[in-house]
Amino acid sequence: MKIFVTIRFYYGAGIISLVAAGMMVPLMMVLKKHRNAILHHFNKLIIFLLGAKIETHGTRDNSADMFVMNHQGIIDIIAMEAAQNTNLRWVAKKQLFDAPWFGYLLKLPNMIQVDRENKSGLIKLIRDAKETQTQTGRVIAIFPEGTRTDKQDLLSFKAGTRIVAEKLQLRIQPIVITNSKQLLNEHNKTAHSATVHINYLDTFQVDGNNKEWYKQLESTMQMVIDEEYNTYKRQR
Repeated sequence: MKIFVTIRFYYGAGIISLVAAGMMVPLMMVLKKHRNAILHHFNKLIIFLLGAKIETHGTRDNSADMFVMNHQGIIDIIAMEAAQNTNLRWVAKKQLFDAPWFGYLLKLPNMIQVDRENKSGLIKLIRDAKETQTQTGRVIAIFPEGTRTDKQDLLSFKAGTRIVAEKLQLRIQPIVITNSKQLLNEHNKTAHSATVHINYLDTFQVDGNNKEWYKQLESTMQMVIDEEYNTYKRQR
């Protein structure tokens, strides 16, 4: 059984690599005006080839300035892109942009690059977020934990998301994703047939006068994560 789920993991990783590098990147290079549609349709293809489904709960608010999500692995991004054809602008670390060939998945659709080792990285993030908010009509997509985790409890949210949101007075929609690591678990190299659940929570306007809003956001998302597991046994 262990061998089967491990083989399935490498099959899934291979499918993702093949579709992303072999199809999405070349097509985005040629069909510049259709990059968003390419991201959507080919991520849907990945979900199909992995034998997965996506179920959404609540209403996705594409008029929000920023989606704030928990993070388990690459399936979180694939599921969000596959769920709906919208022009998300993901925030990702510089090392991913620098990856040979695969970095084009971020460079070509003009995602937001963050250099965590550079002191000016936060300034650039604020500038890029403002550009996104005022000029592009795209929704910023960010993982405030800053990295993937295989734990049920959220990692402490990094300060960068809070600073940007308060500086620009953003409208935020929290999103909780569960069961994605059941589909493809990058931590223990296993994979199963699974349904990824995307929970859209209520959008809210950041109020800089409420110094507790960021902690309240983390608490609310953790509460939904706990409810998903306790009620439906959906891990995050």
